[in-house]
Amino acid sequence: MIRIAMTKLSRVLFFTLSLCLWFQCSMGNAQTATAIDNYPSKAVKIVVPFTPGGATDITARIVAEKLQAKWGQPVYVENKPGGGSNIGADYVAKSPPDGYTLVLGVTGSHGINVSLYKKMPYHPIRDFEPITQATMYPNVIFTHPSFPANNLQELLALAKKSNGNMPFGHDGTGTGSHLTMELLLHKANVKMQSVPYKGSSPIVADVMGNQLSVGITGITSVISAYKAGKVKIFALTSLNRSSAAPELPTVAEQGFPGFSGEPWSGFFAPKGTPKPIVNKIANDMIEVMKMPDVVKRMNDLGTPLVASRPEEFAVFLAKEIDKWAEAVKVSGATEE
Repeated sequence: MIRIAMTKLSRVLFFTLSLCLWFQCSMGNAQTATAIDNYPSKAVKIVVPFTPGGATDITARIVAEKLQAKWGQPVYVENKPGGGSNIGADYVAKSPPDGYTLVLGVTGSHGINVSLYKKMPYHPIRDFEPITQATMYPNVIFTHPSFPANNLQELLALAKKSNGNMPFGHDGTGTGSHLTMELLLHKANVKMQSVPYKGSSPIVADVMGNQLSVGITGITSVISAYKAGKVKIFALTSLNRSSAAPELPTVAEQGFPGFSGEPWSGFFAPKGTPKPIVNKIANDMIEVMKMPDVVKRMNDLGTPLVASRPEEFAVFLAKEIDKWAEAVKVSGATEE
């Protein structure tokens, strides 16, 4: 009798527990579905891992402005520079995976640093959900207008005569601009003094002030100064010329056939962000980046938009990690 009673009690407890678990799961699924349907229901933050005013910052602010109008919710940009773009990226990697904290990652934060740093606080694939590749950023090599050279070859010749004492400023050790310049110098058998900065704006300012001999950074940050005659651009590091200044030659056209070093940017969410939210953000960002006024504005800045699907961006990311691993090896760059 006791066994029969215990069996009945066990069945009752099992049924009750199952009913509770079902109810909790149902409520949880309903809440998740509601959160997805209502997204975004509050402010969305886009982290930029550089100082304000640079190419990445400009891209983020253009997209944020359009998303805010579309979503009817605040979309703001927060700059978190430092650590070769690791600080901002790591902040987002450790943020709640709910779609309200995103990062506009770059070649450094999500393509290079995993090979450059001995200890990374995050992994670009394991800790993020790729949303969409935003841009390709042609870098430019530029100087003050008074610099005594008229083309890339003359600049390299002067650098060679300086016995490695001529400085060049870049976006930070191991960034796309730094590694691209190191690869070029390696091919030209020339040495220069590497000077890391925390973003594009101070590089441009120091070159304009004639406090830095040579700078290399994204064309977006330099094009206004160039058109105002405040800097002289010797070459683009992309394989093709830029629509923003089609008169500017590429590195490949000046004695280095096939040379290309073209950084990029793309939006990421923390790993575990629900796929429907990732897809919604991607769809809306792609729509924004295909708006004629946005396309024109970015083309005028010399930064073509990509606007890829999450799956396409994931494939691109894996290839970029492999490519820049080789570049880090050739340059010998390393960070603790």
